[in-house]
Amino acid sequence: MKTPFLPRTVIILGLVSFLNDTASEMITPLLPIFLTATLGAGPAVGGLVEGVAEATASLLKLVSGRMADKGVNHKGLVLGGYSISNLARPLIGLALSWNLVLLFRFLDRVGKGLRTSPRDALIAASTDSTSAGQGLWLSSGSG
Repeated sequence: MKTPFLPRTVIILGLVSFLNDTASEMITPLLPIFLTATLGAGPAVGGLVEGVAEATASLLKLVSGRMADKGVNHKGLVLGGYSISNLARPLIGLALSWNLVLLFRFLDRVGKGLRTSPRDALIAASTDSTSAGQGLWLSSGSG
């Protein structure tokens, strides 16, 4: 008989991911205004900042996935990634130039890149194949 609940690891990582993504999404729409209106940077700088940030996250997802596959501690990568992001993100609001915004946004996305693949591996490892993709409440087997 299946349990109606997901494993504790899935629930905790899901909640942490939700809260972290919420914090990130609170900054993203304000960043272009901050860069242009407050710091006086042009629109090309906004594109540069976001381009570097997203490229960093994408490339580091590959690197961290490879590291996790080679035996590097998944939990350490996830904790390190969340820590880097949560330390760097508030510093964006304190930046006095677009160069610092670029640096802090880069560090924020380094954290995302480091944590994403190992986090997904932890979730996959803690969930049996019969409950994968079922959402918060698992089916009871009837239906």
